Amino acid sequence: MKVTVVGAGAVGATCADNIARKELAEELVLLDIKEGVSEGKAQDIMQSAALLGFDTRITGSTNDYSKTAGSKVVVITSGLPRKPGMTREELIGVNAGIVKGVAENILKHSPDAIIIVISNPMDTMTYLALQATGLPKNRIIGMGGALDSARFRYQLSQHLGCSPADLNALVIGGHGDTTMIPLIRFATWNSVPVTELLSAEQQARIVADTMVGGATLTKLIGTSAWYAPGAAGAAMVESIIRDEKKLFSCCVSLEGEYGQKDICLGVPVTLGKNGWEKIIDFKLNADEQALFDKSAAAVRAMNDVLKTL
Repeated sequence: MKVTVVGAGAVGATCADNIARKELAEELVLLDIKEGVSEGKAQDIMQSAALLGFDTRITGSTNDYSKTAGSKVVVITSGLPRKPGMTREELIGVNAGIVKGVAENILKHSPDAIIIVISNPMDTMTYLALQATGLPKNRIIGMGGALDSARFRYQLSQHLGCSPADLNALVIGGHGDTTMIPLIRFATWNSVPVTELLSAEQQARIVADTMVGGATLTKLIGTSAWYAPGAAGAAMVESIIRDEKKLFSCCVSLEGEYGQKDICLGVPVTLGKNGWEKIIDFKLNADEQALFDKSAAAVRAMNDVLKTL
């Protein structure tokens, strides 16, 4: 089993490190356009094997896609990171060309690969990858909702004083500060609805803090986050490689589900050996559906920018 991570920056290297530690692949390829970066980080991770006890073989390569041949899953993190004050929309022009080129080169050597897109703006880059490759829709998956849901669980845990691992909570919609929708009505702490445990004020604060989770970190550290995004990508790889069929919020192609079509947007899906396998209908109420439709309109406007490139 082979897995490839394209982009050896902070997110890509962290994703690769998580994949190696969990031994999700016999072989892991780390690819980057910058000379020496992927090779150096691959060696660095490999040198931790003796200390951590994993056997995954990791190789780095500078833009040689032949090294990725036969990959089961490919994670695309390539592209410019978001800087303070920069919106994900502003990244479209540069990152569209990068993601399109990466996806096309990957499929030359791994025609059966399942592709996970992390590059921003993630919803639009996922849509672009689907349109550019013509792959079956179940093999193109955007990571955003998995990360946003982890941030949602973190915020909930801070108010509840509990382990995030004991919480079930999903964020749907776009992967943006104004387009994501934390579904607090469905969030539970070991089956107990959190709405029974938190005040209305706490619930509103948690939702608001979740929505600006990425921007908050960008302001604090001066660039996009990497630990949680890398871990989210690796968790998705794990569910696919091990056919776990776990429920994630992921950006996938909609064809009428949740009232939307011709768009890639975050919804609850199961991930298994075939990619995303089933969309779960959470039966949104009127207010939640209105927010979802508003999110879709914003993402669709970003997608329209692709037509001008």
